[in-house]
Amino acid sequence: MTSAGPAGTVLVGVDDTSHTWLAAEWAATEAELRGAPLRILHAVGPDTGAGADEPGAAETVERIAAAGTGVLDDARDRIAAAHPRLRVDTVLARDDPAEALLTAAEDTGLVVVGTRGRGGFAGLLLGSVSLKVAAHADRPVVVARGHTERAAEGHVVVGVRDERDEAAVRFALAEAGRRRTAVRLVHAWAPVVRAGVMVPQASRLDEEQRLHARLLNEAARPVAEYPQVHADTELVVGPAAAALVDASARAGLVVLPRHPPAGRFGLRLGSVVHAVLHHADCPVAVVPTE
Repeated sequence: MTSAGPAGTVLVGVDDTSHTWLAAEWAATEAELRGAPLRILHAVGPDTGAGADEPGAAETVERIAAAGTGVLDDARDRIAAAHPRLRVDTVLARDDPAEALLTAAEDTGLVVVGTRGRGGFAGLLLGSVSLKVAAHADRPVVVARGHTERAAEGHVVVGVRDERDEAAVRFALAEAGRRRTAVRLVHAWAPVVRAGVMVPQASRLDEEQRLHARLLNEAARPVAEYPQVHADTELVVGPAAAALVDASARAGLVVLPRHPPAGRFGLRLGSVVHAVLHHADCPVAVVPTE
């Protein structure tokens, strides 16, 4: 096992649940598209050495480590069978899974996680590990959810909030270039309703629409750097989360920018990113903004 690798490495976290395979397979396909190696990480938790002086503690630690090694070996064998030319290494981490992934992400190009944790709250579609990694990683994180098989043929949707989102747009364009597909840049907006005015005047709506169109065009500037990728821009009137979840039903990948939290108590992922991560019908990439 190794713990270091080139910056282009694709890192995927696995466990012993059925959802792991979707993330591992998506990560393997992505690594092949990038011409990069794949690193498979499994964390057994930081407490496997606790109580070392107690009877049977050493045997317990060995069993946990052996089980973790078995998870990694199984994942590597399945990946090797489906992707025989892909370079694969494995890491068994003795740490909290989210912390292990965030640490290992420091020398990788992309992190891939699955959709469901072990929590008992049935309505929670994402596990705490996936949410924490998506919220804190300093590089793009893909949550492999929904129809992962559409990645090779579906177009790429990127949600644009403002002109700071060029990094997310570039990521989307690069992904579309690898897949030889198109990109949709989607910006959703809601008309500003002034106090005492239930329906904004048509002239004011036109002005707001022009402002939002200008914002979308500014964020779309990286399109010129990818002449081989067909890109369309789309203004949507309505909630951003709903527009992006709807767009995910026909996409192979949705790309979202992760802005710094608004204020001291703001959501680190933001309400739109959080909603799309839970309800999208395809994999979702979260790209941190500068």
